[in-house]
Amino acid sequence: MTEETPGFDEKPDVASDTGSAGTPDDTAQGAESAETAGSAPAGADKPGSQEPQDTALLAQLDQVRTALNERTADLQRLQAEYQNYRRRVERDRVTVKEIAAANLLSELLPTLDDIGRARDHGELVGGFKSVAESLETAVAKLGLQQFGKEGEPFDPTIHEALMHSYAPDVTETTCVAILQPGYRIGERTIRPARVAVAEPQPGTQTAKSGSEDDAKGAKATDEESGGPDEG
Repeated sequence: MTEETPGFDEKPDVASDTGSAGTPDDTAQGAESAETAGSAPAGADKPGSQEPQDTALLAQLDQVRTALNERTADLQRLQAEYQNYRRRVERDRVTVKEIAAANLLSELLPTLDDIGRARDHGELVGGFKSVAESLETAVAKLGLQQFGKEGEPFDPTIHEALMHSYAPDVTETTCVAILQPGYRIGERTIRPARVAVAEPQPGTQTAKSGSEDDAKGAKATDEESGGPDEG
């Protein structure tokens, strides 16, 4: 009788690519190496890479400071120009106001002259006096000022000489009579004062100068001789 060979279970074939995939330990080590490499700083292998970055930051900071200084200078210049503009506008406004008031008051000067003559002759009475005083008050509020007095030195910038004479009692050209008073608004002269002037007598001035020289000479002689002789 034929003896049968005992049977055995066949094992499945191991996949041929097992060797190429590697063992689980090898896979874990590779993942850990990759993680370590990814977490390392980018420039760790270059010790001098930080210095160029600092230089670039300093350069950018200098540029920002330069731009800030330029903008600050522009702002200061604009502020100064604005202040000058405001002062110029204010000055022009005052000038325009003075010119407008001067043009108006110039038309009233003949009336003011009539009021002055009426006052000098004692004719400023009754209702006419009230009207005249109200007018003078109104023009004074507008800044009108009267000037010109007898005895003051002649000034060609504010006086207009209509008459000329010589007088022995004056030492310089003097206003001896006010024919028409002058008027001004602030520093602006609307009309110069029309006056009669007198100058010193030519001979009187020369004689006076000679007398002063003689007096000085006599004084010097007395001082040199030790004083005047006693009788």
